[in-house]
Amino acid sequence: MTYIVNDKCINCRYTDCVEVCPVDCFYIGENTIVIHPDECIDCGVCEPECPAGAIVPDSDDYPNLQHWLDINTKYSSIWPNITQKLDPLPNADSVNPEKGYTEDKTEMFSDAAGPEE
Repeated sequence: MTYIVNDKCINCRYTDCVEVCPVDCFYIGENTIVIHPDECIDCGVCEPECPAGAIVPDSDDYPNLQHWLDINTKYSSIWPNITQKLDPLPNADSVNPEKGYTEDKTEMFSDAAGPEE
């Protein structure tokens, strides 16, 4: 089992999870982050830290789970590693599913890399 970041993170990019990760397995894109599945030690400390509810175990029954596992696998090998908490994206709270945002965010995904630390 590993944990993955799903579409709920898109355009929020909270990084509270990064701060608690003991193995630094998060990677940053322009508008989301991903987890490297081979580096994740399945400790689960990141899951409750995500304000958007965007981190789930790969054994979860989340819609399109395999797609998001593939996204995490692909982009964690391309994007820069992130080890410190950053400010969320400017409009994060307005597109946070945990705060009532209900639109599908899948089409908003950007494959561009995020900032280097």
